[in-house]
Amino acid sequence: MPVDNLQNASEQKLPESHWQQGSLLDLEITDLSPTGDGVGRWGEQNQVVFVPNTVPGDHISVRLLRVKPRYAYGQLQSIKQASPHRVRPQCIVADKCGGCQWQQVDYAYQLTAKQNHVIQALERIGKFRTPAVDPVLAAPSPIEYRNKVTYPIVLSPNTNRVQAGYYRKGSHKLINLNQCPVQDPHFNQFLAEIKEDIQTQDWPIYNEQNHRGRIRHLSIRMGRRTGEILMTLIINAKPNQALSDLADLDAQVQEWLERYPQLVGICLNFNSHRTNRIFGNDTTCIAGRNYLQETFAGLTFQLRPDTFFQVHTEQAEVLLNTLFDHLQLTGSEQVVDLYCGIGTLTLPLAQRVKEIVGIELQTAAIDQAQTNATLNQISNATFSAGAAKDCLGELPFAPDLVLLDPPRKGCHQSVIDQLLSLKPERVVYVSCHSATLARDLKLLCQSGQYDLNRVQPVDFFPQTSHVECVAFLNRRAS
Repeated sequence: MPVDNLQNASEQKLPESHWQQGSLLDLEITDLSPTGDGVGRWGEQNQVVFVPNTVPGDHISVRLLRVKPRYAYGQLQSIKQASPHRVRPQCIVADKCGGCQWQQVDYAYQLTAKQNHVIQALERIGKFRTPAVDPVLAAPSPIEYRNKVTYPIVLSPNTNRVQAGYYRKGSHKLINLNQCPVQDPHFNQFLAEIKEDIQTQDWPIYNEQNHRGRIRHLSIRMGRRTGEILMTLIINAKPNQALSDLADLDAQVQEWLERYPQLVGICLNFNSHRTNRIFGNDTTCIAGRNYLQETFAGLTFQLRPDTFFQVHTEQAEVLLNTLFDHLQLTGSEQVVDLYCGIGTLTLPLAQRVKEIVGIELQTAAIDQAQTNATLNQISNATFSAGAAKDCLGELPFAPDLVLLDPPRKGCHQSVIDQLLSLKPERVVYVSCHSATLARDLKLLCQSGQYDLNRVQPVDFFPQTSHVECVAFLNRRAS
């Protein structure tokens, strides 16, 4: 049984006396789950134990924490024999921080595990037999790749010091950081110094328990090709609300601009809601400009604080080139790009096709896509704001090719239904979640109209269990 489906297994009583909370077991780790945990099996009934921070090939001692009849979650107690795939993490808090799951796994094995997870999802959920899944395209470097970071800001109850970092896995307990090996190294200076500046200013720090305080998050994004940096403070306030408790804000902002020559703008984002959502709906620029410029696929893009743009610039270009290599576009194609965002894929495609329509729910993203089209003098790309399921019926042409790049939850059923009615010759599906990719590919192919030609995983997220995929479908001949 695949490790990502065990939590749905029927619960039945099993006889092993040690199968209970608090028990200490000896275990060999044999697999990695799609959520990043190591997986071992114990006893005659082959019960599964999920153990964070472990590697296939590890022989370990594990304490059971949460126990069900067929599976349990455990805590690593000791490593009796280390796996040959185990490496020293690049980060001293890798076993605590929830930002990465696999820093202890050598990079080659990470790629193998990700390919296996894609295959498992397509076989189990998609019901594809021996799907054609290519080896994962490796990142040029498994560290120092993230072009955007967002840190929660808290006040330590013990030291009364301002802290920033990432939450411990499965909790809201912050792991304080001054540097992070997976982010662009330019961010390390910001992380350490901005914390100290907020401490010196004595600005009130947000407390999620009582919903008081002002500073909630620090967000920094960088153009990897241009070097431009945009910084945003997410604050507990409403737009146009007086911010008298942020004393000397203007002076501090000017000091930041002088200190960091690559900083092109500083923004405030307003989020006054009790929510886990990081960005609120309103952002204002308080110094410089409200966007940075980045070069992607030879085009210039404007990126704002809350713009969606892949966090791994170089690998996003690898995916785009994979798209081009497979499609072999002739320049006569009429294309629809669903969930197009700011035109990251739409505009490079526009240079190789007859015409393309981008559809996106968020109006702000469509505004940016149109700006980026104008910026690059691209006239054969048009954009529509609205839900994909509503806009597909209003297309100006019958598309030869449809590109899908939906959010993690995948496509709405009505989008699948309309695609089957439109019958484009080719469908390309870009996904960051193998399970919903497999579900939607099944829906497209089970009708008999389409064949899954190939799936190419691309590693956008080294040191984590996440993987990006692009799947290519062709319509069957009548």
